[in-house]
Amino acid sequence: MKKVTPVFWITLAITLILSFWGIFDPKGFEDISGTIMTYISIHFGWYYLLIVSLFVIFCLYLIISPYGKIRLGKQSDRPEFSYASWFAMLFSAGMGIGLVFYGVASPVSHYIETPPTAKPGTVEALEDALRITFFQYGIHAWAIYAIIALVLAYFTFRHGKPGLISATLEPLFGDKINGPWGKFIDIIAVFATIVGVATTLGFGATQINGGFTYLFGIDSSFWVQLIIIIVVTILFMFSAYSGLSKGIKYLSNANMTLAGILFFATLILGPTLYILNSLIDTTGAYIQSLPTESLRISPNDKGERQWVMDWTVFFWAWWIAWAPFVGIFIARISKGRTIREFLSGVLIVPSVISFLWFATFGMSGINAQNNGADIAGLPDEQALFGMFDQFPFSVILSILAILLIGTFFITSADSATFVLGMQTTNGSLSPPTAVKFVWGFAQSTIAAVLLYTGGLQALQNALISAALPFSFIMLLMVYSFYKALRKDKGESIL
Repeated sequence: MKKVTPVFWITLAITLILSFWGIFDPKGFEDISGTIMTYISIHFGWYYLLIVSLFVIFCLYLIISPYGKIRLGKQSDRPEFSYASWFAMLFSAGMGIGLVFYGVASPVSHYIETPPTAKPGTVEALEDALRITFFQYGIHAWAIYAIIALVLAYFTFRHGKPGLISATLEPLFGDKINGPWGKFIDIIAVFATIVGVATTLGFGATQINGGFTYLFGIDSSFWVQLIIIIVVTILFMFSAYSGLSKGIKYLSNANMTLAGILFFATLILGPTLYILNSLIDTTGAYIQSLPTESLRISPNDKGERQWVMDWTVFFWAWWIAWAPFVGIFIARISKGRTIREFLSGVLIVPSVISFLWFATFGMSGINAQNNGADIAGLPDEQALFGMFDQFPFSVILSILAILLIGTFFITSADSATFVLGMQTTNGSLSPPTAVKFVWGFAQSTIAAVLLYTGGLQALQNALISAALPFSFIMLLMVYSFYKALRKDKGESIL
């Protein structure tokens, strides 16, 4: 069995210390982590907007440049997974559960409670609601994931480096990267993965509980959420034992099947023509406003600037914090694809699916709100079920939604244990089951304990704060990758 590295023990210790802080002093932990997060948002908001825009530009440049022909691996390598399975896995790991959780809640919130500039509840707020949601979940988010995945896949499969974030910086620092600084970089990546998945497990359990509450009147309580976490943990441990080509692959395909059923049912039962018109109109508005929105920080309007800090900057930091987990997993399943094929798939397909999803569920929720249902007044975890309550077959749809949340839940946790196993066994592409089980148990325990003490928000603040140092690492990764690409320029493929 492959031995774990010091990164395993150091990161586990840091996570446990922060978790115990959240257990015994949740208010103090939340206050301090919240203060740090607010400071970063205020003083580095411009920086987040700039670097994420640069990531998008760099990805688009690679798609159209001659470098796009380079294969992530040897020129004879071909993809391990079909397009359908590849898209299903990268989407399930990258954003699946978030779309179900916020598919109704985000557009309705931007319309009724948090529009960027317009008065809440107005036609202007309605027109902005879907466009802003597209912006927050669209190409910028996937460009962040794509950078990590592309660089890691390139060095791992083309240059034979270990599957570690630190290994991608060897062209810049040479063998020095194998020392303390390299370990520090990998610790940040592992910490972000643990905390990101722990918070997702907490939110997923909350939404499943919210569905039970809305449908069956079951109390929304820690004990119900604990049972949900235990059941999901057992299921994703079984999936982790099955391996990448079975457990995660089959679950991801099941996710997309369930999501497809739910999507088409909502499209047909909801205000179909309104949804389609809104989708086309908002896609145009999104494309048109993309350059301005990408760099909008509103220095002369305090209220609008605060909105940018609370939403755009928060989302960019959140996606950066999630990037180690999602990026490493996407890299692992992308061997054999060309850079052009990889980036086109990672940037465009998930973004389009997100737009279709938010247009269908978001506009159905807004339509229900305008017809008298108080969707905005429901907790975020119940907004989807409140919207379904306005449809025929609402109970069946809600049960399908709970199943979908559960399968996304299991896939995210399973993917995370795989990534954590890779990162703590020196980049092994087939981490031992025992290591994956340890991380799976640790994630679930942290999520359950922090749900009990109310410390989940504080841990999320800590995750967002960790995005700042990791963003510097991402910039170095881009430079290191480009330097290696230029060195490869003389190959015949170009």
